[in-house]
Amino acid sequence: MYTGLRTSKKDTGASAVEYGLLVAAIALVVIAAVFFLGGAVSDSFNEVGSAVSSAGG
Repeated sequence: MYTGLRTSKKDTGASAVEYGLLVAAIALVVIAAVFFLGGAVSDSFNEVGSAVSSAGG
């Protein structure tokens, strides 16, 4: 009996859903990181900008 190496369309659809969920989870992590770290990064850039301006730039 030959089972073949191909996956059925049902398996392909399931893996597409799994990849979609994985991409959504990664997107949520990136959004959360930007939300929580965005203020700190913005403050750091503002401090550097102020230091450059006061140094004669």
